[in-house]
Amino acid sequence: MIDYLRTPEDRFDNLPNFPFLPHYLEDLMGYEGLRLHFVDEGPKQSQTTFLCLHGEPTWSYLYRKMIPVFLETGARVVAPDFFGFGRSDKPIEESTYTFHFHREFLLRFIEKLDLENITLVCQDWGGILGLTLLPDMPNRFSRLVIMNTVLTTGDFPLGKGFEEWRTWIHAHPDMSIAKLMKRACPHLTEAECMAYDAPFPDRRFKAGVRRFPDIVPAEPDSEGTKVSRRTSAYLNSQWKGNIFLAVGLNDPVLGELTMNVLRKQIKGCPPPYIIPEGSHFLQEWGDIIAREALTAFST
Repeated sequence: MIDYLRTPEDRFDNLPNFPFLPHYLEDLMGYEGLRLHFVDEGPKQSQTTFLCLHGEPTWSYLYRKMIPVFLETGARVVAPDFFGFGRSDKPIEESTYTFHFHREFLLRFIEKLDLENITLVCQDWGGILGLTLLPDMPNRFSRLVIMNTVLTTGDFPLGKGFEEWRTWIHAHPDMSIAKLMKRACPHLTEAECMAYDAPFPDRRFKAGVRRFPDIVPAEPDSEGTKVSRRTSAYLNSQWKGNIFLAVGLNDPVLGELTMNVLRKQIKGCPPPYIIPEGSHFLQEWGDIIAREALTAFST
């Protein structure tokens, strides 16, 4: 049994521009006893599903600008919160959080909801983990919308920006998520910044946030590098679906240079759509990106 904390529901009252009802699972295979939260909007019988995966240290609130645009197409839109984030339960011990702990949850979640014809929409850890699902579920995914992320195969250094981020996290175990988001996206309102902060009443709830930088498969023998290499080979030789890349240039960790490395790993990958003022959290420009992606897919 995994010991966990559950963020009080009233922390999520009056979230700006996030009218979506919460959905919960408590019987996910291998994660019994932990409650998982996800957004699930649009018709369940739709032929298209947008699966939106957040990263560090955000949650499904990050997709509030993209979800309405995707819904306009008549699609189903699903956005889960990783365990340790958002409205999902938060295991207390940092050692609980591993690459495969998160990856296996995604596999089981997709199977549980029986999602098909998936457009994967991913950024940061949403891509680091989400892209590795493709070789194991090749018939479930049809399109990719990729923003500021990487396939961490351990074969190349992740750079000074990543090392600085990991060092900063170690030095600030009770980091203010609101202040971090405001620094990265100065245009956010105070209420929006507090919405990002809502899942974390105090430092006890931030074990997952603290843990993510340390489980990035940055070395050749790190957990996750094997499946990431397999994914790179799959994308370079077998992937046949449509792809849309977007890059925020104001990202010191996973910006244009890193995304160009990723682009070379994907067969037929087009040049990225660039948001010059965009930060690491590119979904904050999400309505623009969503419409550009839909236009690209229709041509």
